[in-house]
Amino acid sequence: MKMNNRRDFLKKTALAGASLLAAPSLLGNSIMEVEKKVTSKGFSSGEFLVPKNNGLKITGTFLDEISHDIPHQNWGEKEWDLDFQHMKGIGIDTVILIRSGYRKFITYPSKYLLSKGCYMPSVDLVDLFLKLSEKYGMKFYFGLYDSGHYWDTHDMSWEVEYNKYVIEEIWNMYGQKYTSFGGWYISTEISRSTKGAIDSIHAMGKQCKDFSNGLPTFISPWIDGKKAIMGTGKLTREDAVSVEQHEREWNEIFDGIHDVVNACAFQDGHIDYDELDAFFAVNKKLADKYNMECWTNAESFDRDMPIRFLPIKFDKLRMKLEAAKRAGYDKAITFEFSHFMSPQSSYLQAGHLYNRYREYFNL
Repeated sequence: MKMNNRRDFLKKTALAGASLLAAPSLLGNSIMEVEKKVTSKGFSSGEFLVPKNNGLKITGTFLDEISHDIPHQNWGEKEWDLDFQHMKGIGIDTVILIRSGYRKFITYPSKYLLSKGCYMPSVDLVDLFLKLSEKYGMKFYFGLYDSGHYWDTHDMSWEVEYNKYVIEEIWNMYGQKYTSFGGWYISTEISRSTKGAIDSIHAMGKQCKDFSNGLPTFISPWIDGKKAIMGTGKLTREDAVSVEQHEREWNEIFDGIHDVVNACAFQDGHIDYDELDAFFAVNKKLADKYNMECWTNAESFDRDMPIRFLPIKFDKLRMKLEAAKRAGYDKAITFEFSHFMSPQSSYLQAGHLYNRYREYFNL
């Protein structure tokens, strides 16, 4: 009896499906008629379902050749020149050396850092990047040295001590030689009201400005959100900072550094996509209060995957850039074009992201 009921049900279902296909009026339009209407309007399966050109364009990128968590691509001048062309093609006008050195690996032949046990680099990347910036009409921001001591001890005084020599050395070697030398990036990253952070960032910012006759400086901290996992093996955590606490802590930090730091580009990847508007609104409010520019560091790598790190899904990047535009941000930069967006990246997906980005912004 049960088997007969099931057979009868399947027969009735099949007949009902056939009747729908035979009588388009029951559906309002047949599938073929719908396809004709879609085609007549110029839509196709590859068209965007969301408004195009509705986000803040990326106009700056970090350059990461001293890294500890993404692979080197081993580019020479030819590859870097081509990458600058690709950057220029989507409107990038600012490049930022994310750090001039990390622990013993450095990007330029620094007499000071070599005397401290650092390794001699095979190529002067600072000089190369400044030349290419000049060639393609971009501004270059120099990222300070990261000794690694802060990550080991949470004592930022080491960074102040090393960089007071690095800042002077860099300005004497390159700052007065290249018109593309546009400013400084204080590369020591923080997320919260870390002990000594205000005094240390202020000291480094003041040194940069004193040597360079006031060239702009900026920082790129992270928001201590649910994705700020710090290598725990998980993708999210429960004890994330609230919007209210984030505002209180960064109000204190901005109050102590705004006279020597011109812009803040919060990393956008540590919070969820439905939290973007709330945090972005606070960031813009604080930046306006202290007369600082509000940038976004639109991360072009994906933090939602167990593999670290691969190019981000386009829709995730789009949503972050749209939120930045809604919040009235001044500029969008990314970490970082060469690995995660470039057509010549070692990651095949990066070139596809570049293509989707160009399509969305009609570039």
